[in-house]
Amino acid sequence: MTASSSAGWPRTTSPPSSPEQYLRDLALLRRVRDRIDREYARPLNVEALARGVTMSAGHLSRQFRRAYGESPYSYLMTRRIERAMALLRRGDLSVTEVCFAVGCSSLGTFSSRFTELVGVPPSVYRRESAREAEGIPPCVAKRVTRPVRNREASASWAQ
Repeated sequence: MTASSSAGWPRTTSPPSSPEQYLRDLALLRRVRDRIDREYARPLNVEALARGVTMSAGHLSRQFRRAYGESPYSYLMTRRIERAMALLRRGDLSVTEVCFAVGCSSLGTFSSRFTELVGVPPSVYRRESAREAEGIPPCVAKRVTRPVRNREASASWAQ
């Protein structure tokens, strides 16, 4: 069950039933991704996202991973952590306040995920980033400090 590499699909998955269906699915997946980008601070789950585009949660998860290389939940948490990094760089909010401001309901989960993606706990990041980002425009700081997943780092080194 391999797909043509020219279609852009991973080798272990089947291509969509038709080019038209592929484009329809991709448009729906973009709507999901845009919703996550817009509403990252709200309570979101895969079931609610799937209902919004009339897909099952399982189908949405599989298709999203095929298109973007990660699950909808992972994408959501990455967006939340990126926003948390910006709020922590400002330095005027506590880690707990930042956790809830970005839509996380568990400080433990937030701290674990933050540490996994960024490499240091949020409290350490807050303390160190305030000094490092002094004088850097926020748009530049956001780009330079964006969390990099392991597979992104290895992909960029391979090129």
